[in-house]
Amino acid sequence: MGRAIPAMHQAAGEKVLQIGREHLGERYVFGVRVPKNNPNWKGPWDCAEFVSWVVFQASAGLYGCDNDQGDPANADAFTGYWARDGRNLGQIISLEQAARTPGAAVLRIPKLGTTGHLVLSDGRGGTVEAHAPADGVIESAFANRRWDTGILVPGIAYSQGPSVPVAPPDTVIYRLKLPLMTGPKVTKIQKVLAAKGFDPGVVDGEFGPHTHAAVVAFQLSNGMVPDGEVGPQTASALGVQL
Repeated sequence: MGRAIPAMHQAAGEKVLQIGREHLGERYVFGVRVPKNNPNWKGPWDCAEFVSWVVFQASAGLYGCDNDQGDPANADAFTGYWARDGRNLGQIISLEQAARTPGAAVLRIPKLGTTGHLVLSDGRGGTVEAHAPADGVIESAFANRRWDTGILVPGIAYSQGPSVPVAPPDTVIYRLKLPLMTGPKVTKIQKVLAAKGFDPGVVDGEFGPHTHAAVVAFQLSNGMVPDGEVGPQTASALGVQL
């Protein structure tokens, strides 16, 4: 049985997107807590707090929070809670559908204590997102980035535009998963992290929790998305060729 959530006001996906765009340029702070019932909040944000706040403003309902029936002033949003709600409420959609649906949520689902990432689709192959410390809330591209799933929030009426390309990354994304990713590239990542002062634990060629934590610390220190994943942008900042 699905988990009940509070009744929401009927809203449109385009409204969700519009509200998000009104906050472009505002500041990002990793792990910040945002009062969802404060319509005048102007940041700081992190990715999940941003999307959950926007959804609450559009629909008057909590989603993707530790307690969707709790006090919106204190509710804690997290990409993992978004994944939970998507599964329990049956609103998982494909990446192709999400890319052409304004206001749909798109996730990198956190696993094994990772952080993930969460954005809004603009329905035309772009995103609106609380991105990173260096650039805050931005519009960006959907393609050539690693995603796991799309999610539609119950109580929001979504429309769909024409299909848009959803090109996956053209390189391996090194990250924490099971079984652990291993090999000489991981060893290189670990050595470079250690040389830069970010302790990855034992340099053993296994992308484990210590390496993930070191990548997150490196990303935060460089104003990047703190997802703990080494894709093209993080590899370039490290000076590692994937």
